Amino acid sequence: MTRAKRRWLPALLIPLALVLAVLTGSVQAGATVSLPPKTADEVLAMIARTQVRSFSGTLGQTAELGLPALPSSGPGVTSGAASALEFLTDTHTARVFVGDATKARLQIMDTMAERDLIVNGKDAWFYNSADDSATHLQAPDVGGPTETLPSKRAMPTPEALVSRFLAALDAGTEVTVGEASSVAGRSAYRLNLAPNGSGTLVASVSIDVDSETGFPLGVHIQAKNQAEPAYSLAFTELNLSAPDPGLFQFSPPAGATVTEKALPAQPIPVPDATAQAPSRHGAMVTGDGWESIVILPAAAVPAGLTSNPQLSQVLQAVSGGRALTSSLVSVLILDDGRVLAGLVPLERLQSAAAAQ
Repeated sequence: MTRAKRRWLPALLIPLALVLAVLTGSVQAGATVSLPPKTADEVLAMIARTQVRSFSGTLGQTAELGLPALPSSGPGVTSGAASALEFLTDTHTARVFVGDATKARLQIMDTMAERDLIVNGKDAWFYNSADDSATHLQAPDVGGPTETLPSKRAMPTPEALVSRFLAALDAGTEVTVGEASSVAGRSAYRLNLAPNGSGTLVASVSIDVDSETGFPLGVHIQAKNQAEPAYSLAFTELNLSAPDPGLFQFSPPAGATVTEKALPAQPIPVPDATAQAPSRHGAMVTGDGWESIVILPAAAVPAGLTSNPQLSQVLQAVSGGRALTSSLVSVLILDDGRVLAGLVPLERLQSAAAAQ
């Protein structure tokens, strides 16, 4: 299988840039199982050939990034996408349903409450049962082919996360196959990715691949100088049958507070992983491989990001701005409005900012 030679767009930052992503709980792979041996290229080919398009299941996420726990409710804490910053800490559980490329549903299981993200074609709903609030997003009619919200690829599933990592495999990554195991009751190959460079915070990425279908079942990211995985996302239950179509229909309960919002005609600005110069949205990526850095000019930063009260709790004052530092990812918010992020130490972000 030919490996793409594109530059690295840090996988964990893409959900943050798209929706500040909603989701998830975590589990480690289960007992070791016996499978026919395969090479790394054979396992990569299995992932590329997977025919799984529709599925449902329960996901678990753990994040051990060295950040303090963030509240999901309270004064100044917003619901919906912005509150997804809490998923950078602790453990979370969610149910996910994917019908096709335009239909998906995510149910985040809170204590005594539930949050739902439902995407169906050009419509998306965020519902929070804790305060009985709903937000309706609708993509505009722009002519030509039907425009849909990025449902499947925006869902924080192992498959979506794995696609970001594998798109950037290059000579700076050692790819091996580890011990097979059981994940969500299914036997899985373990594909290991290890950066060779010293400038990234990532020690390795392990991917659990279903031995029957090639579908990614779990992702575990190890940070340097940390014993436990810094981030894990894996299925605890999985059903490969198409979900009931009714799951993608949503009407807010009677009495719910409903907010209507229209999405802009232009796509959400996400940096091109190959761009060394600004894209048409002004975003760019500098550096190579695992040491790449995403740079967003002030105009491309999602509204409300820099003023989010949850984010403010984990920011520290640094020269020229504020920064979030963790065992796996660093984010630098400059006083001039620019935002830099990468799976690299803060000093590398500061150097990249000074060079612009």
